Amino acid sequence: MKLKKIAIIGGIVLALLVIVGFTVQQSQKSIVAVQTGKVTVEDLNSVVTASGEIKPKTYVNLGANAFGKIVKLYVKEGDHVKKGQLLAQLENVQSAADVAANQAALQVARTDAQAADAALRTSQADLDRARSDLERARLDFDRAKGLFEEKLIPKQDYDARQTAYEAAVAGVNQAQARIAQQRAQKESAERRINQASATLTRASDILSKTIYNAPFDGVITNLPVREGETVVVGIQNSPGSTLMTLADMSVITSEVKVDETDIVNVQMNQPAEVTIDAIPRQVFHGHVSEIGNNAVVRSTGVATSQTLSSSQEAKDFKVVVTLDDAPANLRPGLSSTAKIVTASKKGVLSIPIQSLTVRTRTELEAAAKKAKGGSAPAASPATGKSKEQDEVQGVFIVKQRKAEFVPVQTGVAGATNIEVTGGGLKPGDEIVTGSYRVLRTLKPGASVKIDNSVVKKEDEKS
Repeated sequence: MKLKKIAIIGGIVLALLVIVGFTVQQSQKSIVAVQTGKVTVEDLNSVVTASGEIKPKTYVNLGANAFGKIVKLYVKEGDHVKKGQLLAQLENVQSAADVAANQAALQVARTDAQAADAALRTSQADLDRARSDLERARLDFDRAKGLFEEKLIPKQDYDARQTAYEAAVAGVNQAQARIAQQRAQKESAERRINQASATLTRASDILSKTIYNAPFDGVITNLPVREGETVVVGIQNSPGSTLMTLADMSVITSEVKVDETDIVNVQMNQPAEVTIDAIPRQVFHGHVSEIGNNAVVRSTGVATSQTLSSSQEAKDFKVVVTLDDAPANLRPGLSSTAKIVTASKKGVLSIPIQSLTVRTRTELEAAAKKAKGGSAPAASPATGKSKEQDEVQGVFIVKQRKAEFVPVQTGVAGATNIEVTGGGLKPGDEIVTGSYRVLRTLKPGASVKIDNSVVKKEDEKS
């Protein structure tokens, strides 16, 4: 009888243990394991990252200005040159001969002009003498006329004086005509000077295009030609030969391509950090000095203004970052990455970016009513609000092992954290940061347990 009572009591205890275990198991099923982080106060920088290449701010491709053979190269790649220094010489026998011939023709034209001027002055002197002779003949004729009327001289003398006067008039007319002729010859000679001078200028220009001088101080960064090669001038659809590239390495830039979604945040003189693949573990500082206004199609590199049809492809904008502390061993074309600081704030309330999530107002209202003891309401009819108007951005804060949804307003976004500009968060609050699947499905008011072991393992690996 005693053994029977012990067996009954043992059965009851076992049943109770089973019930308790089942209850605990069921309660554990409703608890969600989450990863958490802290609300902190820190400095935040919003950064736009773009890649490109190193380029000098000022450089020029010296192309062929004339057709001919390279007879002499005075520099080699990597040489430092000064402004005006002779760089290359093309064959110039014909152009030099043309210049000499036109110089001689100009000298002949100037000599002819001097001769024409002397002839004009001679004709002017002849005109003055003819006018003097005319005046003397007129006076003689007037005296002869008076004497003839008084019958003091014979008619033969009178006729001789009249003829001499008329000859003097003709001599003046002839001298005036000769002056007009000499003036025309002088003008013609002066125009021949202008013509010969223009022809000489043209020939000299052709000759000058066979000689290449440095337009500014710099470094020869590219020299694709050799002595003896023949270079050609570019035409409409065919580029000409490039003799060399001269770069002013005193000002170095990183020319990068910024995605169209980020370009609206980039402004002039914003600070930037530039890294160069060829110089690892070094960061160079600079500032934005140029922002392109025309988008470039990423796949082709052609500006949208040069394309005939619209395209839905990804587009970039050119941004130039001038390096403030460029090293002396940089070379054009090196791959670079620029991190442009588009916004910066000191000592702001921040949270991890991955903690942000979105819930609908209907879902939040249902959770609030359920927390007060009521039942969850049935699905409400459409309110006519858009999806954006019905959604609320916020984070889940852990309080008394419950996930409480707190709406927040955000500002500047850094690399991992984002600024909180409004909401009920305080420094030190513990918020749910993961996992991504949990954040998508977590219900307001759900029971949670903190499990940051995954985060610790990831931190140890990194």
